[in-house]
Amino acid sequence: MFIADIRKDFYEVVANQRVVLLVAPDIDALCACKILQALFHCDQIQYTLVPVTGWQELGTAFLEHKEQFRYFVLINCGANVDLLEMLQPDDDSIFFICDTHRPVDVVNVYNDTQIKLLIKQDDDLSVPSYDDIFRDEDEEGEDSGNESDEGSEPSGKRRRFDEGAVERRIERQRAKREWEARRREILFDYEQYEYHGTSAAMMFFELAWVLTKDTKDMLWWAIIGLTDQWVHDKITNMKYVTDIATMQRHVSRHNHRNEDEENSLSIDCMRISFEYDLRLTLYQHWSLYESIYNSCYTSCSFKLWTLNGQKKLQEFLADMGLPLKQVRQKFNSMDMSIKENLRDVIEESSNKYGMKDIRIQTFGVHFGFKNRFLASDMVHATAALLESAEKDDSETDNFIKALDALSRCAKETKFTLQRLNLLTFPLKMSSFFFLLFSLCRSNIDRLHSGIALAKKKLIAIQQTVASCICTNLILSQGPFLYCYLMEGTPDVKLFSKPMALTLLCKYLLKAFVHSTRNKRCKLLPLVMAAPKDVEKGTVIVVGIPPESETSDKKNFFGRAFEKAAESTSSRTLHDHFDTSIIELKTEDRSKFLDALITLLS
Repeated sequence: MFIADIRKDFYEVVANQRVVLLVAPDIDALCACKILQALFHCDQIQYTLVPVTGWQELGTAFLEHKEQFRYFVLINCGANVDLLEMLQPDDDSIFFICDTHRPVDVVNVYNDTQIKLLIKQDDDLSVPSYDDIFRDEDEEGEDSGNESDEGSEPSGKRRRFDEGAVERRIERQRAKREWEARRREILFDYEQYEYHGTSAAMMFFELAWVLTKDTKDMLWWAIIGLTDQWVHDKITNMKYVTDIATMQRHVSRHNHRNEDEENSLSIDCMRISFEYDLRLTLYQHWSLYESIYNSCYTSCSFKLWTLNGQKKLQEFLADMGLPLKQVRQKFNSMDMSIKENLRDVIEESSNKYGMKDIRIQTFGVHFGFKNRFLASDMVHATAALLESAEKDDSETDNFIKALDALSRCAKETKFTLQRLNLLTFPLKMSSFFFLLFSLCRSNIDRLHSGIALAKKKLIAIQQTVASCICTNLILSQGPFLYCYLMEGTPDVKLFSKPMALTLLCKYLLKAFVHSTRNKRCKLLPLVMAAPKDVEKGTVIVVGIPPESETSDKKNFFGRAFEKAAESTSSRTLHDHFDTSIIELKTEDRSKFLDALITLLS
């Protein structure tokens, strides 16, 4: 059931209760979690925080906590499955679901007792009507009752009315079959595409605003949550621009409110500003040359995996009049005279080279006078921390780093740890909490370590894309393109993670569309596979929709993967909250692909 009043029907209900927060491993979910934590701290609401990476962990977490808790808050998980069927909870368990995954399961929509959906209804939900999906038990009971009544008539009357009773029964059966066929068709149309709705962080920020407890930190987390959807290509450009406008109004309100405060120029102050900035990833924390070289937008536009593309980049820099010595050193070390007009100079030259969308609406933040970050910087840094694949870092090392964050953000983190009783958590969760505390604005060192990891990740993605394009690893399988990263490929361990592989997949498809001359192939979606666990013999498979500026970002691979696995009895694991990401046994890869080709042809 959709909640109409998030304050009354959600926050006031859990205000005097103990709550379990079940949080998915994505940046938007983490930001939403941070906002909700801050609200719970304000009102002394007790909660237990449990990160869940997939459906299996969600089920396990529920079983572990269902005896002690009645109220469960699910962030970016749970909306797109029949949750009651999956978890089999007691009648007194209540689930509040704030999830961007669409479509929302129809049972969750029409259950008005245990499922409460914290979802914007002005999103394009297109939920089928109740009568099209469900038949009341009374109707079926009435049908069977009529039949039994007719069967109890005296033998003479039964002979007289036999013909009419049979016709009525046949008519009822025919109507039921037609209704069931129509129901299957309606559900297929509703469930065949996966897509994303309004950011969960934005939803909880609106709750904070309604409660008049919103702060600049909460606003910044909401902005990061929205930017995560844009960076990982989950929402349309129109949706992004609309939500950016909403956030801009909140930023203006907060900035206006703090104009006259005495501490507005404090060294520890936080200033958020709307920016019309460059689509160059991490350029303020890198050299301009490396940022241009490793950003998806510019790399694909110049085709930097070719010699001609690299020459074109040199011409582009010459056209701007920027010396190579300047563009190859760190951005912070560039001459002030160059940096002052850099954005305008780059935009002017970009237009000549066909890059008319080099600027994008976004937000930046200043922490004091020294540290400045764009929202996209925060997304890349936090994602790199979440999926860290550093060889020397064990789970224990990450746990120690999480404890080390106490000294960086002592007051907030200590309070959080006390409520979570973090020391009793298994070590596999330590990376999650290290990441969660990195979002604290006092923890700048952790953020910079995340940026360093993000740079390595972007370089690995760019090199892998260049290798795949130059060695023709992208194959046309008819209804889709296919690419498989072999074991032994450089940085292949990095791409065993869902977010990293999805980002690579989107980058690779964009690069392929820019490089191929085959017009048909430019309209095809891409399926990509990479080794997941060599010892277990599994691969991770991701499917993404065709590359298009006007794309509605709807993905049909989730349903297609299910059908292909079912028809071939392939050993797959559909455990990820995004249905277009699955794990597959390596030896079943060929028959699974053959079934997918047949299904989509």
